[in-house]
Amino acid sequence: MARGRRGPARRADPPRRPARRRRRARAVRAGAAALRPAGGAGGGVSGPVVGADGRARCPWAAGELYERYHDEEWGRPVHGTAPLFERLTLEAFQSGLSWITVLRKRPAFRAAFAGFAPEVVAAYGPEDVERLLGDAGIVRNRAKVEATVANARAVLALDVPLDALLWSYAPDPPPPAPRTTADVAATSPASTAMARDLRARGFRFVGPTTCHALMQATGMVDEHLAGCWRRSST
Repeated sequence: MARGRRGPARRADPPRRPARRRRRARAVRAGAAALRPAGGAGGGVSGPVVGADGRARCPWAAGELYERYHDEEWGRPVHGTAPLFERLTLEAFQSGLSWITVLRKRPAFRAAFAGFAPEVVAAYGPEDVERLLGDAGIVRNRAKVEATVANARAVLALDVPLDALLWSYAPDPPPPAPRTTADVAATSPASTAMARDLRARGFRFVGPTTCHALMQATGMVDEHLAGCWRRSST
């Protein structure tokens, strides 16, 4: 939800063909759209919207699942290897899809990837990949499944904890509060630097948009709009 952006977003690193470029463009748009009303809800509204409970929220938080994600998770600081590996994986799987699709499949993702324990996922072999490709509960994309296994191995190979590495890119001082969704970019200098570093360390599906969505989702940046009740409580 830079991606509940979040409705959030992303992409792959292999050589790009025309179709791949189109998918990449859709992923970038999805990253920005995560901060817009979900499923067309809210029309052209780009500022906070007051819900039935009297609370003003970012306009993309339409519908029970999005609202709960917005209120309880998006933008709250996340720490720990498994929780951050989970967020990184889900942002990668969202590439080209709506965030709501990933949210609905989240329990199945957790089961498929052993609670996102990197040491377990890193041991997955070809048989496990094929097993996951037969799991209708997750997004069955070979490149993304294989990237998740590769990323787990990259986590184990780090010379610093994943938590420390990712949070080292949190901007200080934090950026000012965006007033409307138009003020929220799909990437940032920090997310571009994070993506470059992660790729150099062997991570896949970690472009600048994916990394920015990760930063938004895990509280490394607070991009709840000014006037959103969650911003004042972050």
